[in-house]
Amino acid sequence: MRQPPMYRPDQTGIDDPDVLRAAMHEISFGALVTPHAAGIEITHVPWLVREEGAKTYLESHIARPNPHWKLAGQGQSVVMFQGPHAYISPSFYPSKKIHGKAVPTWGYIVAHAHGTFEAIQDGDWLGAHLAALSARHEAGRADPWAVSDAPVAYIAALKRGIVGLRFEVARMEGKWKINQSKSEQDRNGTYAGLMAEGGDMARDLAEALEFFPKGDEQ
Repeated sequence: MRQPPMYRPDQTGIDDPDVLRAAMHEISFGALVTPHAAGIEITHVPWLVREEGAKTYLESHIARPNPHWKLAGQGQSVVMFQGPHAYISPSFYPSKKIHGKAVPTWGYIVAHAHGTFEAIQDGDWLGAHLAALSARHEAGRADPWAVSDAPVAYIAALKRGIVGLRFEVARMEGKWKINQSKSEQDRNGTYAGLMAEGGDMARDLAEALEFFPKGDEQ
């Protein structure tokens, strides 16, 4: 059964697959959500984004005692990536001083991948996955750690305690709620306010708003 799309009013919807893949790669940590007969299974894990021809895959792993992997192939799941988010004060808007018609809101960026996943227990696949995942997050460090730094027997024992996940993406959707539908003056005020707030997430939202295409003012 196809899941309904998330609520995305006022220019907030993002459907460009390149933008969504880039967001998932950058955020890298997401929640795998799988409904089943007894309820809903949710697991939070880091993901690698793979492109193979026209298809997109997400790859991760979980602890073997986690029962989520046993739901592989049993229907639709979604991986939800929560990006930067921050409180947006009405005091950011120049229009507040004119008519006072302003209230607080929350700005955020999210990306969802809908599809199905398989569980992988092949040792070679798991080894390559762990090496790639480590390289992705160790990149740029002065002394990056690699799987090969640990004893072979130690890594082999750890691999026996995990199960790989390979998620085939059937549909992607995103939502950028960053005040892009506001007037130019209030967009500029939002940018300045978020930058002044400090913190990586507020700055990331401000930069996303700065580069968001300007649509019809609402």
